[in-house]
Amino acid sequence: MENIYEYVRHPRAAELRASRPVKTVDVRRVNHKNPFVRFNARFGLKITLVVGTMWAAYAFTILALFALPSAMKQGTYYVIVWLSSSFLQLVLLPIIIVGQNIQATAADKRSEDTYKDAEAVLKEAEEIQKHLLAQDQAISDIVTRLEKLMGSTPSA
Repeated sequence: MENIYEYVRHPRAAELRASRPVKTVDVRRVNHKNPFVRFNARFGLKITLVVGTMWAAYAFTILALFALPSAMKQGTYYVIVWLSSSFLQLVLLPIIIVGQNIQATAADKRSEDTYKDAEAVLKEAEEIQKHLLAQDQAISDIVTRLEKLMGSTPSA
């Protein structure tokens, strides 16, 4: 008896085995073949690593506070201008970068976990396929024995 079912492996399974999860470091382009892209990526990354710290936020806070007395002497409008253009922009920029770095780390962790989950599901599916093939073989053996048994008994 022929196989009851012919299993065809999904092409994505081979891709999954050949790859690994994409992480933030993989898309930074610091190893790009174009030297301009590579320079810009490395330069931007260096600046981001320096500015994207809480120490930079503290330094920018101190820097912005030096201009506060002058803004206060000039009136409410200048205090608002100082607050919006100097203080908030200078201080929030590094804090936002710190937050984005934390989110990128969390995204990398989620990506790794999802990849491991997909690997586990794939392995389980392979085991199910083996089990089904074994069942197909057992069913085929039973059918063959029944056919022999039915063929050897005289019919009424």
